[in-house]
Amino acid sequence: MKNTKKLSIFATIILFFTFSLAGCQNNQEKAKPKTDQITVTYTLKDNKKAFANKKVYLKKNSTVATGLKKTWKVKSQKEFITAIDGKSQNPQKKIYWTYTVNGKMVNKSAYQQKLKNKDKVVFTRSKY
Repeated sequence: MKNTKKLSIFATIILFFTFSLAGCQNNQEKAKPKTDQITVTYTLKDNKKAFANKKVYLKKNSTVATGLKKTWKVKSQKEFITAIDGKSQNPQKKIYWTYTVNGKMVNKSAYQQKLKNKDKVVFTRSKY
């Protein structure tokens, strides 16, 4: 009888510590920072005047278009951005949307250009 009682108490203690440690392990996982997320700053300009600026949180390897669409209403045609936030291109007047990443022009579509953490994207609508 004594052995059964001791065994029961011992088993209860083991179960208690097992669940306690499992609970601690889950809390540690939640405290870890998200390593699969990046922060990108977007600025929209009409000619040289900025009219919008937002910081966007995206998954790693997201494209320029992904962050743009997450924040503003975007229209596109064949992977070319044609309107952002109601401001459209006008081919007859040679007014187009272009963009830079970290101050450099990019030779890829916004749907193809991948982003890195802390990139700065500027979309400018102007005459070319």
